[in-house]
Amino acid sequence: MIGRIFRVGFYGESHGKGIGTLIEGCPPGIEVRDGDIAEELTKRRVRDPRVSTQRVEEDKFEILSGIFNGYTTGAPINIFIYNRDVDSRHYEEFRFKPRPSHADYTAYIKYHGYNDYRGGGIFSGRLTAAMIAAGAIAKKLLMRYGIEILAHTYSIGDLVVGEDVDIEMIRKNVYRNPVRCADPNAAEKVYHLIESVRREGDSIGGIVECIALNLPVGLGDPPIDTLDGDISKAIFIIPGVKGIEFGLGFEITRLRGSQANDPFTIVDGRIATEKNNSGGINGGISNGMPLKFRVAFKPTPSIYREQKTVDLRRMEETTLKIKGRFDPCIAIRAVPVVESITAIILADHLLRWLAWEGYIGDKDG
Repeated sequence: MIGRIFRVGFYGESHGKGIGTLIEGCPPGIEVRDGDIAEELTKRRVRDPRVSTQRVEEDKFEILSGIFNGYTTGAPINIFIYNRDVDSRHYEEFRFKPRPSHADYTAYIKYHGYNDYRGGGIFSGRLTAAMIAAGAIAKKLLMRYGIEILAHTYSIGDLVVGEDVDIEMIRKNVYRNPVRCADPNAAEKVYHLIESVRREGDSIGGIVECIALNLPVGLGDPPIDTLDGDISKAIFIIPGVKGIEFGLGFEITRLRGSQANDPFTIVDGRIATEKNNSGGINGGISNGMPLKFRVAFKPTPSIYREQKTVDLRRMEETTLKIKGRFDPCIAIRAVPVVESITAIILADHLLRWLAWEGYIGDKDG
């Protein structure tokens, strides 16, 4: 499970009866309606087969515990999401012929061949629905403190579309187009790029940018449980993630200290920084500026082209041509997932910070 106070785990497999999330440590009295969870789950669905998978799940869910009469009770929250649109016909071949860049081979060795290989099992993007369900609870907690989390498609392949967008554009436009772009004009370019890649039987990667607003100064518990460290670890739970960078990220290595530093200033009676090259974190602790980071997603490993692999039973090289339903670009559907995982970590660190501040307050009299 991730988190220390607000603890979250995920369970289930892609082609099993369902998936789910178990949340421990959520305070009582937070209003959570079925519609709050359903609305978040809707953000994950992209019902356009030209840029997304043909697997269509309604994401029907049940709250098994922890929420009563529309409010959290303080007991563990268990949310179960049904798998309905399952087709396992094509996966028997992959049991002994691992798909390139999937977890088929490593899972086969790790679990001695007993793993559920259908649809990728526990490694499937299907589990991101459970992540979003947990994120819905975390977001409701964060809303009490005015904390908002926004994400959008920053780039697809070499096409950068999110560099010059502002907060209002992200709020208004991201979930109004299937490719999750903040700039409606750029969305059309991204759509046609992904569609063309799909027609070629291939896939393409992308970058998702995430921004969290109104964080208090002080979230993070260094030297081990730094805020950026905990976010990074949790983000890698999302299938397909290959990298993360905060603020300017790797680009900061091209600058001098005089260029990279964020000078302090006072704005409306509050301490701020003139720039935000650090992405809102200094020393693993939030500094009050917007938290900003970007997540790199690899191209979907499942493609319709013939690929080389090996036969694990015969120990000989062979080829395979994957059949089934999969996304030509997983980055666009990952936008709400990045939001949700970020919300979970921020909820945990917020509760830690509130406990810390309360303890310090008691000690000071």
